[in-house]
Amino acid sequence: MSHAPIPMERTALLICDLQNDFLHPDGAYGRAGQAAPEIAAVPATVRPLAELIRARGGFIVSTHFTLVPGKGGEPMISPHLRELRPFLRKGDFLPGAWGHALVDELQPADLTVEKVAYSAFYMTRLEWVLRKAGIERLLVSGIVTNGGVASTVRDAHVRDFSVTVLSDACAAFSPAVHRTAIDALKPVCRVAEVAEILAELSA
Repeated sequence: MSHAPIPMERTALLICDLQNDFLHPDGAYGRAGQAAPEIAAVPATVRPLAELIRARGGFIVSTHFTLVPGKGGEPMISPHLRELRPFLRKGDFLPGAWGHALVDELQPADLTVEKVAYSAFYMTRLEWVLRKAGIERLLVSGIVTNGGVASTVRDAHVRDFSVTVLSDACAAFSPAVHRTAIDALKPVCRVAEVAEILAELSA
């Protein structure tokens, strides 16, 4: 795996699923009491890096978990997700709605991609958008580490993107699960903390 220098204009901060419906108290997960302090802390942790990348001409790419509305607006929910999250209802993660949007703290994104499964590459336009933008390097932040983050990172790896996971800017509902997921990603990507990347980009 090569970590040759890649210019900022070919670098993107890939923000996985930091949406109001996941993080805001009034969002779908907040209403259901599905929260974790580690998840709530992620936007503030990654914000300085987002600001630096914007200032240096890099990209902010945001993926958005989506419940596609079907007949009558009822969301199409996979059976496994319905079993895990029975509180999900009509209007949650609805494209264009407030809950579907990137949290205000990290707005705006340069590129946004809707996703319907764990990996942001699965049946989406993400790879096409990244290639068109000339992006070669991904700095990955978001939730959850063992779900959307891990699946997206592995898919990016097999597509030959240079990938760094920001270990302190990702989170899961359990710190132990987060640590296990990060350890499992080390064979396919670089793992670094936000401060380390800030220092490198500021050098």
